Amino acid sequence: MATSKNWTKEQAKLAFHLYCQLAFGKLHKGNPEIIRLAKVIGRTPSALAMKLVNFASLDPAITSTGRKGLDGASNLDREIWAEFHADWERLAVECEMLRRSIDPEPINDEADESLVPEDFTGETRQVVTEQRIKQNFFRRSVLSSYGGRCCMSGLAEPRLLVASHIVPWSKDKNNRLNPSNGLCLSAIHDRAFDKGLITLSDDFKVIVSDELKRKNEVFMNAVFLPLDGQVISLPDRFTPTTTFIAWHRAELFVDSRRK
Repeated sequence: MATSKNWTKEQAKLAFHLYCQLAFGKLHKGNPEIIRLAKVIGRTPSALAMKLVNFASLDPAITSTGRKGLDGASNLDREIWAEFHADWERLAVECEMLRRSIDPEPINDEADESLVPEDFTGETRQVVTEQRIKQNFFRRSVLSSYGGRCCMSGLAEPRLLVASHIVPWSKDKNNRLNPSNGLCLSAIHDRAFDKGLITLSDDFKVIVSDELKRKNEVFMNAVFLPLDGQVISLPDRFTPTTTFIAWHRAELFVDSRRK
């Protein structure tokens, strides 16, 4: 991409796409991913880092805690922010394919296999490729927002972490890739959350189901019961949306389904 004083919409989209996938503390000119993208879009690492911090100034999860980005967010930045929030799936794929067209060197694919639909019969290679792009974007966005730690246990081993949907992949197409519909959980906590054995209150406290409490097993007592009533570690960005949490509590949580 040619360099000019003003950012093009394509450059700004690629910048926001990267913003979603980097931890807030890594939005600096020395980050190798920032250096790499800056080179292919014809910007300096400093300029790209500044653009990412400008996006942070639009993020309520950051500004609500007293942190702020720069005050230079442009109308284009706001347009890109709104466009992504309106259609995460299309833009995640569009931006990744655009990035690949100008930087064909592969980037590590961290896609979570659990997000792949079970039956790919009859699907084309292109569909499978897009599916993995979506998985990778969601996983990186969620895990980076939580600092690469399970928000319930604090586990930081990436091979045991899952970008867990609050409202499942199959239930809400519009928010499949919305990072605010995600939690960073260990594999065991993800499974319990997915099966409705644990859920969250609107103030982000863990609710352990009566079913788990009645088990009276050593593992349950050690791993799950101490979580009951504890506030999860909230992300730097993309705070879980309370409407998604309320849906999980009403539709998946086993105690609610028995009422």
